[in-house]
Amino acid sequence: MIAKRRHHPASILFKYGLLVRNLFFLFLILFIFNRTDPSTIITYGRYAFLAYLAYSIVSTLLTWLTSSYALDAERFHLYNGIFNKTERTIPFAKVQNINRHTSFFHKVLGLTSIRFETATAGEEASVKFDVLTKKGAARIEEIVEAKRKPEVREETEIGAKEDDAPSAEIPLAKPKAPARTIHFRPTTRELVKASFTSFSFLLLVPLLGSLYYNISDFINLEDRVDGLVGDVMSSGWIIAATVLVILLASLAFGIFQTFRKYGKYEIASDDKRIYIQKGILSETSFSIAKDRVQAIEVNQSFIKRLLGLAEVKLISAGSLSLGEDNLDISSLYPFLPKAKAYAIVSELLPSYTIQEEMERLPRRSLWLRMLKPSWLWIIVTALLVFFKPDFFRIEQTWWIASALLLVLIIMSRVLDFLHTRFCLNGQLIQFKTGGFTTSLFVTKREKVIEVKVTQNGLQRLFGLRSLETVTRAKPVHHSYLTDAPETLASDFHQWYRERTNEIELEPVE
Repeated sequence: MIAKRRHHPASILFKYGLLVRNLFFLFLILFIFNRTDPSTIITYGRYAFLAYLAYSIVSTLLTWLTSSYALDAERFHLYNGIFNKTERTIPFAKVQNINRHTSFFHKVLGLTSIRFETATAGEEASVKFDVLTKKGAARIEEIVEAKRKPEVREETEIGAKEDDAPSAEIPLAKPKAPARTIHFRPTTRELVKASFTSFSFLLLVPLLGSLYYNISDFINLEDRVDGLVGDVMSSGWIIAATVLVILLASLAFGIFQTFRKYGKYEIASDDKRIYIQKGILSETSFSIAKDRVQAIEVNQSFIKRLLGLAEVKLISAGSLSLGEDNLDISSLYPFLPKAKAYAIVSELLPSYTIQEEMERLPRRSLWLRMLKPSWLWIIVTALLVFFKPDFFRIEQTWWIASALLLVLIIMSRVLDFLHTRFCLNGQLIQFKTGGFTTSLFVTKREKVIEVKVTQNGLQRLFGLRSLETVTRAKPVHHSYLTDAPETLASDFHQWYRERTNEIELEPVE
């Protein structure tokens, strides 16, 4: 066990760093850009800024002094509160995901952060350590994992300490970690291809434009920019060279962004867990027990479908964020070829075999979809008729916009009918839906916590129904199949009834 102790002292520095980052722009406004402004708003703003800064510095220090944690063989014990003392107890068995993030700040100091996510909701749904030594984080993760592996707990002393705190306990021999199988590492060529597929090279110009408008609010840049634009437009050669430089800079920026985000990307697994890690300047890792995966989702945008690529996401009950950082790493690399993505899913989760041959909706489902009114088109058309805007300074073009929107809606409904598929494959259920973008949802019967079958008046005329499944996630994941035949609805009910023969209720503690 780990005795009660305070968090790593560097967490104070980490909090102060976030404070400086959040207040930096406000500091520039009050003390730099308006340093000679004697107005009452600026003067009192400076006093309020200094008061808040002093309060934050003191409260951060007091919070660190009054916060501590401990681990026993079964659960976390978290203590905090400056005036009102609170204690949280979270069993290890409730942990769903383990997320680790190493920012540039952490890497400089040789530290990391780790978060243990549970299936509950709210602010207290996770246990997070913003700053830990890497060995300390690994030790806490090992203790949590030992709860799920009793045979490991018998061979090792759980009470091993972090490397940044003295310990009187002597750990026994550490068991050999299970071997990991590497399933995917992107090559340089695949990363360059991903930079074009993600269109990240298009972000440079909007980023520079946003930076310009933010700075121009406080510093007059218009005269300098106008002069520079005049010089560029004075010669065709200069225009061509400028355009070329912007294109090359955008491509370089896009490639850099992709390598920064997906460099050192790796998908691996052992007998019990799936591991995903990525990042160069800032490293992020995610691990989840295979039996905690609630479902998988295969998404294809319009461009990815044209290129034969797919993005596979793992759906779990725990959150996939770490503090203010959105980890976005439940995805099994968002630029995988479709066949390779399916193969990796089969390797990681053999019980989630994706069946590519699925049943289509009956033709009457298409006629029903075409008969449904489009409220979007009705509202937009009403606004166009009322305002009658002239697009591109051409009169009577508003009706063209209405007609184009109607064509897009009809195309989307036709594509949605053509793409929609369903399959009941033993314990598995598959729904594929979408028009211009598609989503394939796959889950096991034992992971579904609720099902629903509905039917409106139009569906009753056509002999169709809508199906819905609910699985645990944050937030709860709902999957829909609309306008399905009634025979499928009957099979769907029977399929779900057999769940009672598979699930095992957890014992009440």
